[in-house]
Amino acid sequence: MSYNFFPMIARMKYITRWGLMRNTNPENIQEHSHMVAVLAHALAVIHNEKFGGQVDAGAVAVAALYHDASEILTGDLPTPIKYDNPDIQGAYKSVEAMAERRLLSMLPEEFRPTYEEALTIPDPEVRALVKAADKLSAYLKCVEERKAGNVEFRSAEEQTYAALRENPLPALDYFMERFLPGFQLTLDELQKSGEELSGQTKMDLTSGKDGMTP
Repeated sequence: MSYNFFPMIARMKYITRWGLMRNTNPENIQEHSHMVAVLAHALAVIHNEKFGGQVDAGAVAVAALYHDASEILTGDLPTPIKYDNPDIQGAYKSVEAMAERRLLSMLPEEFRPTYEEALTIPDPEVRALVKAADKLSAYLKCVEERKAGNVEFRSAEEQTYAALRENPLPALDYFMERFLPGFQLTLDELQKSGEELSGQTKMDLTSGKDGMTP
């Protein structure tokens, strides 16, 4: 018997985000989920190393990878619609839960408990870190669009930044203070910054120095 869970997960790349916005660089939920996993793992590491947390950073990263998997079946409902009123929000939550159950049914039964935890994120500590990373990823998308000269995301950037600042997670504040500024830089500025920090000459990735082919 064959199972279709992973072929369905592979279709995340066909679901685009920011459907109501003009994008200079369209983003799909597979790309988004990878970035959320990177950020959520970082927040979990910071949470553990700096603020006494004991969360499993690997479990956080896995939950982040699957946090939008239900959208394979539901599509990405634009935020202004999804959160327009409690009735719509509640109905969409029900649709998400149905989609998650449908995806789980595509796995062998003995694997379902493991993947159910990744899809539904029952642990509130893990969920809080993933939600913060999700919002952080959205903000970084806005930053990228602004850097590309697209003013379409200006309001979204301001609103998302304000929401991040209201989040009480200390690990998020730590990340924003120390790592967020770098996302405003160009590649040349990032490389220069790295040289200044390390005192060593970095390979110029754009020109293939040090005998490397770009």
